[in-house]
Amino acid sequence: MNALAKHIKNIVVISDEQLVKLCDRFVEKRFSKKEHVLHISNTVNEVYFILNGCVRTYIHDLNGVEHNITFSMEDWWFGDLQSYLKRTPAAFNIQALEDLTVLAISRENWDVLLKEIPEFVAYTRVLFRNTMFSHENRILQNLSYTAEERYRHFLGHYPNLSQRISQKQIASYLGITPEFLSMLRRKK
Repeated sequence: MNALAKHIKNIVVISDEQLVKLCDRFVEKRFSKKEHVLHISNTVNEVYFILNGCVRTYIHDLNGVEHNITFSMEDWWFGDLQSYLKRTPAAFNIQALEDLTVLAISRENWDVLLKEIPEFVAYTRVLFRNTMFSHENRILQNLSYTAEERYRHFLGHYPNLSQRISQKQIASYLGITPEFLSMLRRKK
């Protein structure tokens, strides 16, 4: 829980008593490398804070081609937020790219924290705002950046991830072939 507590304290001022109460609502879970945390169309009841490991959020297009939407790693949150909040079927698949340890919180426990801990409301606002900014930036990159610019941005946004995951996963995220990514890496 120390990583989560530290993360929260970096964003909001909160008493140790409230922080303990908050952290008690989380459950530690583990997933093996390549294991799916979420499959498309399932209903989501948890979101996750990563203690150790990395996940990818992805979809398949109409031709069956995989497209990585985002990667999440230590000290990041992940999940299908719309499914979690609206209780609708998930729109994404989420898979562990490494052995994964997370803190999971159910929708019910999240709602309790929102009612009982005002600092959690403030923390949640920051999380949602940052998520919105991240998604807007991702759309902007996909629509207006060249492949080389997207690759440079990826390296800046995920500085150590290129050593942790396959070239195929990175290429899928960038919307290019692994061969073209090899060419970009040689140019770098």
